[in-house]
Amino acid sequence: MMAVDWAGYGYAALVASGGIIGYVKAGSVPSLGAGLLFGSLAGFGAYQTSQDSKNIWLSLGTSGTLAAIMGMRFYNSRKIMPAGLIAGASLLMLAKLGAGMLQKPQQS
Repeated sequence: MMAVDWAGYGYAALVASGGIIGYVKAGSVPSLGAGLLFGSLAGFGAYQTSQDSKNIWLSLGTSGTLAAIMGMRFYNSRKIMPAGLIAGASLLMLAKLGAGMLQKPQQS
């Protein structure tokens, strides 16, 4: 039995809920679309990682893309919400995925 990627699912929920909150507070349809798209990709990536711990590529691509985009938005705006929060969470996901890649495979 494989371990469930709870951190990945939590990250996906954070990203999707950020898009929903952006829509509710500011009426931003692009925020809603991007949040739901990237949240769905992150959720599917967490599912893939839960099935096979070596299958991290979708999670890695999603969190890397969001780290870059939201990191630039945070750099330009200096606003913690939402750009700084998502950039920070994305960097933490990248660190988690990188640490998982460095672990030695377990012997059966």
